[in-house]
Amino acid sequence: MTLDNLKNLANIGSLNAEPVDKREFNGLVVSASDRLNDVFGGRLSYASRFDLTYNAAHALALAALRFYGYRSDKRYLVFQCLAHTLNLSESTIRIFSLCHDRRNLAEYEGDFNVDEMLLSELEKYTKELFDKVSELKL
Repeated sequence: MTLDNLKNLANIGSLNAEPVDKREFNGLVVSASDRLNDVFGGRLSYASRFDLTYNAAHALALAALRFYGYRSDKRYLVFQCLAHTLNLSESTIRIFSLCHDRRNLAEYEGDFNVDEMLLSELEKYTKELFDKVSELKL
């Protein structure tokens, strides 16, 4: 893990340093867990599965960032920081980044372009992200 990189991002204004908040951290993890339970517990449309899984991934990535005392108001940066907070691979982060781009297209331009393979990858990596974040203890 390269926590110095987080400090450097804060020094240039890309991240904000804030005290760790155990309640916020736990709330983000519970929110992600609830969303993932909905995704894997029933029959949902592609759009619903994608939306719930993407937002669970974002909550978990933000929880990891908050665990180390930082915050970003830029969703893409929260995902990119996973290389530093949880030592995730670039290929995993690329999936989250691609899903972020697809989420923006759907949300802001009405262009929902997610196939089963991408959605399966998002679900797989979000479950792995949940496991890693669950190991963090405040």
